Amino acid sequence: MRAALFVTCVNDVLYPRTGIAVVRLLERLGVDVDFPAAQSCCGQPQYNTGYRYEAEPLVRRTARAFEGYAHVVTPSGSCAAMIREHYPRIGRRAAEEGRGTGLAEAAASLAPRVYELTEFLVDVLGVIDVGAYFPHTVTYHPSCHGLRGLGLGDRPRQLLAAVKGLDLVELPGAEECCGFGGTFAVKNPDVSTAMGADKIAAAADTGARVLCGADSSCLAHLDGLLRRADSPMRTLHIAEILAATEEEPLT
Repeated sequence: MRAALFVTCVNDVLYPRTGIAVVRLLERLGVDVDFPAAQSCCGQPQYNTGYRYEAEPLVRRTARAFEGYAHVVTPSGSCAAMIREHYPRIGRRAAEEGRGTGLAEAAASLAPRVYELTEFLVDVLGVIDVGAYFPHTVTYHPSCHGLRGLGLGDRPRQLLAAVKGLDLVELPGAEECCGFGGTFAVKNPDVSTAMGADKIAAAADTGARVLCGADSSCLAHLDGLLRRADSPMRTLHIAEILAATEEEPLT
């Protein structure tokens, strides 16, 4: 099977280890991974801030970049939700405004082929035990886009529970937002910080060493709060945990 990696701009710029981990993991499971160099931002920051027209060129660019791939895999629930939920809406609005159907057709072609990493592993590859090894105590925070937008459900937890050596402890109030919310954190910093403080306090109560998630943007928000609180807990993207093995442990 061949798949394209949509790494997302946040991972590309700030967390390249996450993209590398996705490639290691998928190749270990027999997937040939391509990285279309034409990919860029999906347009989520623009769209979420109300700049729909400015997001349209990025819809076109992303659709062109991933033409010909039956499976496009991304380690980001928020970017996957942007493409699957909002690209079709952007296309429909453009058509309703009399600007043709090209954008709607591009969105309709791409959206069904985009998968968040954990749903690709479970639903497409049909695997729960990916052969990972991570001998640490971990708690999992389900980000809002994955939880509510994509309906990932227990897929991430199932994958983590199958990791050799990993002790998975439930996060109290797991379904509560961490407070990041993209530009929400910029526009409402005090509220965002208070929500994040509640989340890291709940994580600390678990006694876990690692706070795991599937969206690097949310993890960046939480990691900053953890460091400011001098907490020994650290954040990790689920891809890095699933990519780790006894032969090649996470360092």
